[in-house]
Amino acid sequence: MPKLSVIIPCYFNEENIPVTARQLIENEPLFEAGTEFEYIWVDDASGDKTWEKLKVCWEMYPGKMKLIRLVKNAGAFNAILAGLHLSGGDVNVILTADLQDPPELIPAMFAHWQKGYKLIIANRQDRQEPVGQKMLSRIFHSIIRRLAVPNAPSGGFDLVLFDRKLKEEVIKMDEKNTNILYLLVWLGYEYVNIPYTRRKREIGTSRWTLSKKIKMFIDTIIAFSFFPVRLISVFGILLGILAFLYGVFIIIARLTGWIQVEGWSALMVVLLFVSAFQMIALGVLGEYVWRTMDASRKRPNFLIQEMLP
Repeated sequence: MPKLSVIIPCYFNEENIPVTARQLIENEPLFEAGTEFEYIWVDDASGDKTWEKLKVCWEMYPGKMKLIRLVKNAGAFNAILAGLHLSGGDVNVILTADLQDPPELIPAMFAHWQKGYKLIIANRQDRQEPVGQKMLSRIFHSIIRRLAVPNAPSGGFDLVLFDRKLKEEVIKMDEKNTNILYLLVWLGYEYVNIPYTRRKREIGTSRWTLSKKIKMFIDTIIAFSFFPVRLISVFGILLGILAFLYGVFIIIARLTGWIQVEGWSALMVVLLFVSAFQMIALGVLGEYVWRTMDASRKRPNFLIQEMLP
């Protein structure tokens, strides 16, 4: 019978752990009889009592749970990668620990996998969150679809089920500063899309800060798209054409006597515009160069401090 591995990254989730663990166990009768389960919880170096709560649940559900504690905070996607390295299931699920993505969708996703689909995505159609946050989320995922991963579902996703073959492909690539969820879509396998409404967080406080969201956006764009570099090239060409036309205008105006004294203001405007463009271009190129260097150093994406069992 098939084995299902559920990877749950945790970061400051001490209040969520008992509730999420209980709900996962309660969902087991919804699966086909004989299905095996393993729940891999990865504590991403939380500063609260997440690890202690995980050990309590590990003792409460013997043989069901594997616990991983990272040495330092590596980020959600690296925590997921740590769980994937140790998962032994025929099929894997990535689930957040805060219950905003409903675990009760997993049995339906599992049923699609049994029909032969290798990737099943629970796609957010709506969110029980403030209007401003929903708007920013739509903009983010719209940009990602347009510039980086055009075959990704609209609205984004965090809950995903995928075959062991896809897991092995992701581990083999061993990418840094990437987005594992979009990497699964990028592989190109046909997927099933299950829409749902993301819940409002009822327990605990999110540590998904604005700086982390910005980094994820930059990582995703740069990992899957050459658009920023192409944009620099286009702007460079346009700027060169404008500079040439402006130069011709200056020469003609000087020869005809229309310009008596060169304008300091015009010179400064052009200088500032060109300098700003150069700094932006260097910044974008620097992002790509730094990520290339980071990958070439072969430093581990995560370090494990402790494991149970």
